[in-house]
Amino acid sequence: MAHTQPGTGFQRRHIDPDRVAPLVGALDSQDANPGVRRLRAWAEEALAIRPGERLVDVGSGTGSQTRALADAVGPDGVAIGVEPNEGLRAVAEERSAGSRVRFTDGDALALPLPDGSMDLVWCERVLQHLADPDLAVAEMARVLRPGGRVALLDTDWGTTLLHPGEPDVVRALTSAALNGANPYSGRRLVGQLSAAGFVVDDRGSQALLQDHRTVAWPLIRMLGEAAVRTGALTAEQRDTLYADLTEAAGRGALHMSVTMFGVVARLPA
Repeated sequence: MAHTQPGTGFQRRHIDPDRVAPLVGALDSQDANPGVRRLRAWAEEALAIRPGERLVDVGSGTGSQTRALADAVGPDGVAIGVEPNEGLRAVAEERSAGSRVRFTDGDALALPLPDGSMDLVWCERVLQHLADPDLAVAEMARVLRPGGRVALLDTDWGTTLLHPGEPDVVRALTSAALNGANPYSGRRLVGQLSAAGFVVDDRGSQALLQDHRTVAWPLIRMLGEAAVRTGALTAEQRDTLYADLTEAAGRGALHMSVTMFGVVARLPA
């Protein structure tokens, strides 16, 4: 269960060019997560992608999912990845050499596409980073043709579970994950799509499980430092929790998870 820091943003002002390599590593880890793979497979089936369709992947990152979607629309289809991070676009283009995928600079709040030009929109783990996710959903509606379909997949940081540890200490640490722009994104997807005029066709979810034998130290330390900095935890409480987690992982008894939700919807024809 690897995640970039909540609230880092899918907008240019939040992009740190010096953090491209760690971000690529985190995205590659997400691609390998069984829960992510299962939720993607469910969404792809629910979308019923047809050869020759035109699709856009909003927040395409390293392009792994964009390439999978391009295979689904086939040689007569169009697959575009929109990504504002120049470093990630360069990785995506390098990894996609020889494919039909096209990557372009762009922001989720102002997609560089004409009205009604797409059959499908895919957007995964982007809305959680946006202070105005409703505008991004409205942009998706704008670029879709009547009858066009969308798949939104996003994390809900309010579902973070961590065991073992003193309950109040664990609660203080996991609450640090709620400091992002849109931490409850997963549970809001249905309402956002309905408000934008979409008809919801299906919903799904997957718990993204951390290995029970290993502590996800980059994420845990990020949350722990945030909790101490804000006064939610003392350094002693944090270190005691770290020791509890280390001991549990050593005997294969660690639990750490967060739930990712997906919604597939369509515009009325």
